[in-house]
Amino acid sequence: MSKKLGRQEKELWERIRSILWEKWDPIGVYEPDSEWDDEYDSYVPHIFRLAVEGCDHIRIAASLTATINQNIGLSAADKNEHDLHVAKLIVAAKQELLG
Repeated sequence: MSKKLGRQEKELWERIRSILWEKWDPIGVYEPDSEWDDEYDSYVPHIFRLAVEGCDHIRIAASLTATINQNIGLSAADKNEHDLHVAKLIVAAKQELLG
């Protein structure tokens, strides 16, 4: 993003980062207090943008699934329950923080 993030936007960024690490974790490396907690940080900007632009959980889940299939190199079915659940958490965080 070209502008500086406000306090609530920064909080949303951190929430998305945390959700991807703790809840999404497609490669199964999550452990509390792990030194690898930045494993999915490169995906935060895109997911953040989708959330801020008001995309629904289906669109965000589709992006998560595409990331698994195209970037991570694993196989995930379209509209899978796990990615839909994670996307709902992201949309709820956006609604809570930014409306």
